[in-house]
Amino acid sequence: MYMASISDIIEKFIKDLMEDSNTVQIQRNELASLFNCAPSQINYVLTTRFSREKGYEVQSKKGGGGYVKINKISDLNKEQIMHILHKKIDKEITYIQSKIIIKWLMDINIISKREARIILCAIDDKSLNTPIRGLSDIVRAKALKNVIEELFNIEE
Repeated sequence: MYMASISDIIEKFIKDLMEDSNTVQIQRNELASLFNCAPSQINYVLTTRFSREKGYEVQSKKGGGGYVKINKISDLNKEQIMHILHKKIDKEITYIQSKIIIKWLMDINIISKREARIILCAIDDKSLNTPIRGLSDIVRAKALKNVIEELFNIEE
């Protein structure tokens, strides 16, 4: 059974706050108190789970009335998304890294949940059962790049 980490819980809390709006303003210390953790834990969540590459922009104001403002970026264009993907998908990629990218594509509404499941099934270790160690990650990277590039070439 999977136990959610404090980072997972804080991420979900912030995303739930953003459900009705693409922006939220929080106070780092208040959030740390709420979750009984150090403010550095909040910083960790903000930098790892709410980065520009994941479709968020984080602004921070320090001091007495300090706050953290998180905006969900809804206007990434095709070129920006492809640039991010080419940075993330190198010559090889693990299945776990692929899952993170696929989830991000779902989060920014590029692919549906069904499409994500199909892509992940096609690039999982069972599908890429290769006799040479490390070859699966190379094949997976090529397949994932090819699928994503084709998704962007389809005119809707």
